[in-house]
Amino acid sequence: MANFHRQDSFLRNAGTFDGFLDLNTLPKIPTDAYEIDFKIKESHNGRPDILANELYGTPRLWWVFALKNPDVIKDPLADFKAGVMIKIPSPETIKTMMG
Repeated sequence: MANFHRQDSFLRNAGTFDGFLDLNTLPKIPTDAYEIDFKIKESHNGRPDILANELYGTPRLWWVFALKNPDVIKDPLADFKAGVMIKIPSPETIKTMMG
């Protein structure tokens, strides 16, 4: 089966169900001692990319919040609302996950 993900993508090793919906098996972000509880601020409303840039130095890691909080964030933009509490993994955890 072909790998359609970029080599620097966290999905490069994700399995794919080759069926009607072509679903990915998304990786889990492990709990770590340095993750924090965070209430999304008005300045980040609908903009996980801005928060990712502030925390991780790149807007490309916006997906971290959705993967870490699948019970809270179903839609990474619409559910990323001011006042919503989420868990934020440490930069070290994300670096380890990215390889």
